[in-house]
Amino acid sequence: MEKKKVVVAYSGGLDTSYTVMYLANEGYEVHAACANTGGFSAEQLKTNEENAYKLGATKYVTLDVTQEYYQKSLRYMVYGNVLRNNCYPISVSSERIFQALAIARYAKEIGASAIAHGSTGAGNDQIRFDMTFLVMTPGIEIITLTRDKNLSRQEEVDYLNKHGFHADFTKLKYSYNVGIWGTSICGGEILNSREGLPESAYLKHLTRQEPEMLKLGFEKGELVSVNGTKYENKIEAIQAVEEIGAAFAIGRDCHVGDTIIGIKGRVGFEAAAPMLIIGAHRFLEKYTLSKWQQYWKDQVANWYGMFLHESQYLEPVMPDIEAMLESSQRHVNGEVTLELRPYCFQTVGCDTADDLVKNKLGEYGEGAKGWTSDEAKGFIKVTSTPLRAYYLAHPDEER
Repeated sequence: MEKKKVVVAYSGGLDTSYTVMYLANEGYEVHAACANTGGFSAEQLKTNEENAYKLGATKYVTLDVTQEYYQKSLRYMVYGNVLRNNCYPISVSSERIFQALAIARYAKEIGASAIAHGSTGAGNDQIRFDMTFLVMTPGIEIITLTRDKNLSRQEEVDYLNKHGFHADFTKLKYSYNVGIWGTSICGGEILNSREGLPESAYLKHLTRQEPEMLKLGFEKGELVSVNGTKYENKIEAIQAVEEIGAAFAIGRDCHVGDTIIGIKGRVGFEAAAPMLIIGAHRFLEKYTLSKWQQYWKDQVANWYGMFLHESQYLEPVMPDIEAMLESSQRHVNGEVTLELRPYCFQTVGCDTADDLVKNKLGEYGEGAKGWTSDEAKGFIKVTSTPLRAYYLAHPDEER
């Protein structure tokens, strides 16, 4: 009898390791697929491959979707200066969508009859994976052992040990999700609303004390240079910014927000590159975009980030929002200077040929060249007309 073919979204962690072994022992032909959006090192991927076969997988593959993740998500988050609740750079949320898309494509490619993932029933990831699979691979069974069997970590560890797979899955105080767009930190003090994370909770620590200037260059809203060095590969540009910013321990914070399933959640994070890139990009836009471009872009960008977080990336409106965001970037060109200090940074200035501050009509607070004083007084009088009319009719409401 032909074995049922199942693709396991394999990260190398405890839940997905258990899933690979259990399904292999149950007679499935297991294809372990690690979808890499930039968070795995070459060493980690090699270990994942070795362990997948030890666990009983018939085949292991790494699906590298880092460039796709940048092209289809990260650059739009920069265009939109997307920070959830003005705080969190939506790192894990957006990564999961592209990991799920990659797994779904692979499952269709090999003709799998099932897809399995290791999400629990208490978080957002179960929704991101399930929804993507339901839409992209209709009719394919979705297997979630950790969720459906309500397994504890110890039960999973005991099962692996019993069947000859011994690895260090000791539950640590903190759990981390490392990605190209930041590292999330869960557990420990995060679970107590009164406390913040101690220094020991972070993976990257302060190594630079003296202030330093960082110059980031943009072309049509995309990061193209770091301190004068040009980058064709935008992932490498992001990594360069991360290395510089992390040395100052920049980009740390705790985010509190609403989960897709309705409860509130709290997560710590360190994300030097996103915070520096978005900070510089937003600053450059103040010089190069009109008032209403900035206003409407902020509105749609807020929705874009929310839809990414809430597993609505496949909603047909998303390409429409992306088109607006991309169009808005046609004059967002120039180099921004930031001053980096321990744990913080500030914008210093920018050099751009599209500078709307520099114009022939007037210099703020200095002098008008595009209108006369009488025209200014007439403008002010006309602008005040609705207010004057209201308070003439309601003098008792004067403030």
